[in-house]
Amino acid sequence: MVGIAGTIHPLTFEQVVFSRDMLLMGVLTLVLFLFCYGFRGPGRINRLEGAVLLAVYIGYTVYLITTVFAAAG
Repeated sequence: MVGIAGTIHPLTFEQVVFSRDMLLMGVLTLVLFLFCYGFRGPGRINRLEGAVLLAVYIGYTVYLITTVFAAAG
């Protein structure tokens, strides 16, 4: 939906959003590629690797929420 809305009315973002989020996306894409590459089998992610990805997701979400509330308060 953001893509359609952005086509109608372009959105503005701060530069820090791109530098922070794009860096994390690149690193996590590389980590996911390494997990799925097949060192231990054809494209399988074990529970430990899944837990690492889930922990990074939860940690990053908590980080974003705390920075938003810190900036607002």
